[in-house]
Amino acid sequence: MVLMLLLAGCKKEEYKLGDIKSPTNLTLSTEVIGKDVANPAGDGSGKVTINASAQNAITYKIDFGDGVVQVVPSGSITYKYANPGTSDYTITVNAIGTAGVQSTISKTVKVFVAFTIPSNIIAGLTGGSSKIWVTDKDAPGHFGVGAADSFDPNYYSATPNTREACAYDDEIKFEKDANNNIFMTVDNKGQSFSIGAASAFYGFGGGDACFTIAAGGMKKLIFQDATTASTPANSTRIQFTVPGNGIINFGTGGVTYEILSVSETQMHLRNIGADGNSWYQKLRVKP
Repeated sequence: MVLMLLLAGCKKEEYKLGDIKSPTNLTLSTEVIGKDVANPAGDGSGKVTINASAQNAITYKIDFGDGVVQVVPSGSITYKYANPGTSDYTITVNAIGTAGVQSTISKTVKVFVAFTIPSNIIAGLTGGSSKIWVTDKDAPGHFGVGAADSFDPNYYSATPNTREACAYDDEIKFEKDANNNIFMTVDNKGQSFSIGAASAFYGFGGGDACFTIAAGGMKKLIFQDATTASTPANSTRIQFTVPGNGIINFGTGGVTYEILSVSETQMHLRNIGADGNSWYQKLRVKP
């Protein structure tokens, strides 16, 4: 009897997980916030409402297509994308059932994210409404070029009033609208200076020269955080892209400019030219 009691006491308990069931009838619906005929990629908030549903699902794992993966037990979430501009994202949902079995579904959405331009950048560029800028031709380094990984003109820095006349008569107007979008209009008096490496980009041939280039009218600038290796010590860490030929003051073949500094009266810009070098220009408010 004692032996039987000992054997009974040593018996292992048995646990059952129950039936292993895969999630079935998995569905995925998405709504890009603010999407309509005029705004096919949304209102710029970057928000997308995601709803996943399946029978026998315990939870859901959602890959938002931008490198972020999150477990969402309810299957419903409003997610905010952060990358400025318009991008396609493939949303993948894994519905997870008992014992970890999964069912998968995917859907691609097009989302527009409007970058919020810092108030000091808006104030510097436009003064709260509009400003006209010209080449700061009296300043050392108003034209400059350096290595691609530098943030100063370590190859060449122009001394005051030594460049071509066509590079000194341009007027660049920055203005904002009620929604803090910033627009730029360049009056190049019919000609713009271009470095030789970029002349083909503008449809010409030859070395550094003044060319008859259409400035292109008013352009809405596209702003975002700088994608370079700059730091707050040498840059505002804000950049903007100019649609079209990209010319502001002189042409390098580049269309994206990083604002190294901007104040009420002065601005220092950097971009990467067609030759792979970093190019610099200094502007001042028109007297």
